[in-house]
Amino acid sequence: MWLLISCTLVTTLFGTNLTIANVSLPQIQGALSASPDQMSWVITANLIATAVTIPLASWLANRFGRRRSMIFGVTGFALASLMCGLSSSLAELIAWRVIQSASCSPLMAIAQSVVIDEFTGERRSRATSIYMMGVGIPPSVAPIIGGYVCEELSWSWVFYILIPVAALALLGLLKSVKPDAPSKKVDNIDWIGFLSLAATIACIQLLLDRGEREEWFSSLEITAEFFLALIFAWIFFAHSLTRKKPLIDLTLFLNRNFALGIAIHCVFGMLFVTPLVTIPTMLQQLSNAPDFLVGVLIGLRFIATAVAMLIMIIWGNKWDPRFLLVLGFGLHTYAGFLMCNFDMNTSVQDMSFVLILTGLGVGFLWVPMTLVPFSNLEAARSVEGTMIWNFIRSIGSSFYISASFIVIFHTQKINYAQLSENIHPYLDFFSFNSLLEMSGGLTITANELTQQAINIGYINSFYLFFWTSLIVYPLILLISWPPKNFSRAN
Repeated sequence: MWLLISCTLVTTLFGTNLTIANVSLPQIQGALSASPDQMSWVITANLIATAVTIPLASWLANRFGRRRSMIFGVTGFALASLMCGLSSSLAELIAWRVIQSASCSPLMAIAQSVVIDEFTGERRSRATSIYMMGVGIPPSVAPIIGGYVCEELSWSWVFYILIPVAALALLGLLKSVKPDAPSKKVDNIDWIGFLSLAATIACIQLLLDRGEREEWFSSLEITAEFFLALIFAWIFFAHSLTRKKPLIDLTLFLNRNFALGIAIHCVFGMLFVTPLVTIPTMLQQLSNAPDFLVGVLIGLRFIATAVAMLIMIIWGNKWDPRFLLVLGFGLHTYAGFLMCNFDMNTSVQDMSFVLILTGLGVGFLWVPMTLVPFSNLEAARSVEGTMIWNFIRSIGSSFYISASFIVIFHTQKINYAQLSENIHPYLDFFSFNSLLEMSGGLTITANELTQQAINIGYINSFYLFFWTSLIVYPLILLISWPPKNFSRAN
């Protein structure tokens, strides 16, 4: 049990780090005298560092041993969190955020491989349910805690409160995880594969984050990032397919359940965080909702996820993973359908219901998404498998969130232009002269057009969410279950 708790705490560091700082951005911006454009790097740098360093998990585990790698990573995370809170400039904060993310992102795959190897048969389903609470719940709870601490103390404490959690994880690792010797024969890290993959991810993330602002391919920067992404991606795949020991062994995808499980997990990564980002932002922009209300909404999703995970702990091993996948993604699809029908008058209760649905869906999905890809995978390759599993979800989430906001901002501009075309002095049902005589009439009209355009932009992103959720169902039908090495033995 202590082993499971320790690995869950290690995973909690990863999940919390992704979202806890988001609520403190306004305070950080004021304290460090940064522009909104500069502040986006606090999030972007974190996402890039996370995605880039996850593939190092397998090499670190083989080179230093799983226990030692987790101890070093947790210690580095705690020190980086302290330095983030002490930062006096934006550049300093971004640098420490990169180190913070780089320290913890490989740990999730390593900790997950320990859980998978230590718990077999029916015990694996229950252990995975408990472990995955460290993945699914912290990103939902962290903004609530971060918002409260930021409001009551200061933005620095958003990082300081991570240090005690890291200390508990470190004590747990020292107490419960058995020392394991590094592999006798460890290949040197595949630097060509690592650097080409890192450059590909960085270019794509920068392209998505800055494309709308820079008018896409009319900008030399965006054009350069696009072609560099293609070149580095070609180098990565060509190198990985021809090298004997590549950074990511693409032959793993020849395993049917693994390939399907990773594809399903990628779709989940796209849907996982999106409602937590878009719905609260929509509420704040269109209804000026207070931070407390946003926190309550996020809290409701957290409660729903916790309830679903508790159900999985008790009964999850009795259900077919394919049924659970259909159930979890079905809740997301229904939530997406409801979001497509949102308008300016949608109540907070309706939005709460949608977040509860997605929270339940998340809780039901973690266990089957772990069981399916690793069902026919050899134990010796579990670290490699979990590294790819976490890497795909990470880039799926970061790229998809960026794509969702591209849809929102781009269609917002288009919709505003189309709506404003219909406001002119020659409309029969509209008295333009009366409007001019009204106090602030043009301002009121412009504000209303802006609000309607923003609303349509969010609805378009919800349509993207809905259609994305449908991709997964044909993949579920192709899963082979029960797997060849399935056993109910403890």
